[in-house]
Amino acid sequence: MEWLPTLWFIVIAVLWCGYLFLEGFDLGVGMLIGLGRNTEKRKRLLLNTIGPVWDGNEVWLITAAGAIFAAFPHWYASLFSALYIPLTLVLIALIFRAVAIEYRGKAVTAPTRKAWDLALGLGSLVAAFGVGAMLASTTLGLPLNENGDRVGGPFAWLTWHAVLGGIAVVAFCWVHALAFLRLKTDGPVREEAGKLVGRWMPVAILPLLLWSVWVIASNESTIAWLCLVLSVIALVVAGLTGRAGKEGISFIALGVTMLAAVAAIFIAAFPVVLPSTLDSAFDLTIQTASSTPYTLKLMSIVAAFGVPLVLAYQAWSYWVFRKRLREEHIPESHRVKSIVK
Repeated sequence: MEWLPTLWFIVIAVLWCGYLFLEGFDLGVGMLIGLGRNTEKRKRLLLNTIGPVWDGNEVWLITAAGAIFAAFPHWYASLFSALYIPLTLVLIALIFRAVAIEYRGKAVTAPTRKAWDLALGLGSLVAAFGVGAMLASTTLGLPLNENGDRVGGPFAWLTWHAVLGGIAVVAFCWVHALAFLRLKTDGPVREEAGKLVGRWMPVAILPLLLWSVWVIASNESTIAWLCLVLSVIALVVAGLTGRAGKEGISFIALGVTMLAAVAAIFIAAFPVVLPSTLDSAFDLTIQTASSTPYTLKLMSIVAAFGVPLVLAYQAWSYWVFRKRLREEHIPESHRVKSIVK
């Protein structure tokens, strides 16, 4: 079954696209809460927009990493060992972010709440930048030798393309969060988000498009160029529909902009899963990095049942919590007396 490595490369690309689409807006909302200038009630409103879904969105990251580990163990070993520092920072950032979401509402004093807000904002920012840097490194290359080991110091991964990838994901998360808030809220928050997303959308998407062009230029692919054209068309549609007040279409079109650009990146990189910047002979491909056919076959059977269930559950959860929120829906802060003596 020589087609199984190709299938799992596509599955992993889809998982990363799903993660960036779903986790993108809630990372952006986290940045707006922790690093923006908002009143306490508005921060609580923003937090409530992602409260029912943020932890489910992170499942896509775990699944993507787990799929790489199981389907392409050599890719996983080389990538995660070479990127040990950014990976550790991303994990720490996600931990701080999760704890901040759960504990900021339990803070008694304003300084404590501000500390949790800062943890939430920085955790979201660092996580978004780290994921972007790691994805850019896996598509544009790392200094790997013939054994798949990193050559150079612990910061050999910190290259210009890693920085571009980090900025691209951070900027997309920020503008995607604004588009989400325009769709999910009502009142002043919705109006302000609409003004910002209309003004900054093209600028925020530019780093992602540059990243895509960089990968395609390094690996010529007609299909990848077509995906990039689709991404630009979707960006135009997102802008026009946003100005026309069609917020749902604008949000989806912005997501398609990202999906098409990331698809172009993965298509152009195929069949290389991790290029070496030292010598192309050291590149890891889907054939040299994959697991055994038996492992891939077993994974495919499990995924055929598991993936539809996860998609159905997430679609149901978004449908249940689909209504808009206003600041008036958020009660005033108050102390709750414990019934435990």
